[in-house]
Amino acid sequence: MATTVNETFDHSYEPPRSRWTEFRYTLSNALIITRREVRDSFRDWRILGPIIILTFMFPFLAQWVAARFSGFLSNYGAELIGERTIPFLLMIVGFFPISISLVIALETFVGEKERRSLEPLLSTPLTNTELYVGKTLAAMIPPLVSSYGGMFVYLATLLFSDLAWRPQPMLIIQIILLTTVQALVMVTGAVVVSSQTTSTRAANLLASFIIIPMTLIINGESIIMFLAPDAESPRGIAALWAIIAGMLVVVILLLRVGNSIFNREELLGRTIDKLALRGILAKIGLYMRAVDDKGTPARNLLDWYRRAIPFSLKRLKVPALISLGVFLTAFIAGAVVGLIPRWQIAPYLPAQEEFSTAAGFLNTFLSTSTQGQAMMFIFSQNARVLLAALILATFTFGVAALVLTPLTFAILGYISSQVLIAGYSPMLIIGAILTHGIVEIPIIIIATAIALRLGAVITKPPQGDTVGHAWIVTLGDTLKLVLGVIIPGLLIAAFLESVVTPRVVLMILRGL
Repeated sequence: MATTVNETFDHSYEPPRSRWTEFRYTLSNALIITRREVRDSFRDWRILGPIIILTFMFPFLAQWVAARFSGFLSNYGAELIGERTIPFLLMIVGFFPISISLVIALETFVGEKERRSLEPLLSTPLTNTELYVGKTLAAMIPPLVSSYGGMFVYLATLLFSDLAWRPQPMLIIQIILLTTVQALVMVTGAVVVSSQTTSTRAANLLASFIIIPMTLIINGESIIMFLAPDAESPRGIAALWAIIAGMLVVVILLLRVGNSIFNREELLGRTIDKLALRGILAKIGLYMRAVDDKGTPARNLLDWYRRAIPFSLKRLKVPALISLGVFLTAFIAGAVVGLIPRWQIAPYLPAQEEFSTAAGFLNTFLSTSTQGQAMMFIFSQNARVLLAALILATFTFGVAALVLTPLTFAILGYISSQVLIAGYSPMLIIGAILTHGIVEIPIIIIATAIALRLGAVITKPPQGDTVGHAWIVTLGDTLKLVLGVIIPGLLIAAFLESVVTPRVVLMILRGL
């Protein structure tokens, strides 16, 4: 009863709110900042002028290019190429305003800091999340308005021009969605850059790490539009749906990263960034030898393998389970594709009785010099793939690790299904894959988990740690496991695959 009375007379008491109510409250406060920022942006002629020009002038230029290019190709009977160019130009018309208007997002925080208008804003009672979301939404609206306007004008000029282009409605929806998610990725990335840099000049230089990857993605999308077998499908191009979904995940991760590392006190206090390379290298070396969370170094190599390596492996439990699940899914997907009649090669494979020639070939392969070359080739090939996955995962929040390496398991699933459909003995699969796979597969899982953790750690650093410290600790763990587990494991797997596996397969072939 006393608690009820106190709550009745305590005007500061607030009953607990649901998550939906909390979300609406946060969004309403964030929109206060959004309305202010958008109003100021559209009052500035230096921002409004380029947006109007890109919205109304560039589409006419793109339409003129499309008409001339289509007419040129028609003279050589290549109308299909000219027609496939039109949706690509539509995407470019939507992309250009976003890339030009990216300066709005880059100046979101650091620009106001240089103009000394950030202090009053940060002194408001708004939370860090409300400030960050409000600023991000404000940076998204002008580029999207310009992009949508440009695409609408371009479509109008196409529909009422001599080209009279009549595309599949779903393709138009895909291009609009692609433009939207591309804008969101670029803007959210630029806002993260703006909140972590100390000058507009530095933010503009770092913008190249946003524009260049996005340009490469657009090049890939254009190739898909030209070569996709389902380019005329009323359901749209399947590969573009996958790109839209992937980029939407990146947007969510960027929002999460930006909000988690945004700190108003640090933003005001940071005046210049110094790269203490010696201190960073010392920290990485320390965590490469660490045997616990405190950074206690291992006493010797035996202690390093006995305590430091298991300590780092325990941290990979969740990433390893995710990687294993993705690999199993890829293997099953490859096997399912192999069951589709038009994708099967089993009818064209030789009969099992004709494997005597294969046994003779394996006999010539078992020479010492050939095996040494094969071992180094296998090791270098596996190392290159895993290294590429690790590097790309660092810049893609770990996503690339779950895209590159599962392709091997999809191929294994496909080959396994063809072997079984052709009526071959299952022992061929066991001998050819599992002999060295008993070492290689766990190593690939560990390597993928390492790459996934290294890329994803910045999305949610451990509580109490900064993003930089968390990433350095994870990089130390990564190098520790690469040197202590991955490289030795790949060498052992390459030895087994080049020396032991051919002999096991040869024994199986002779027994058939």
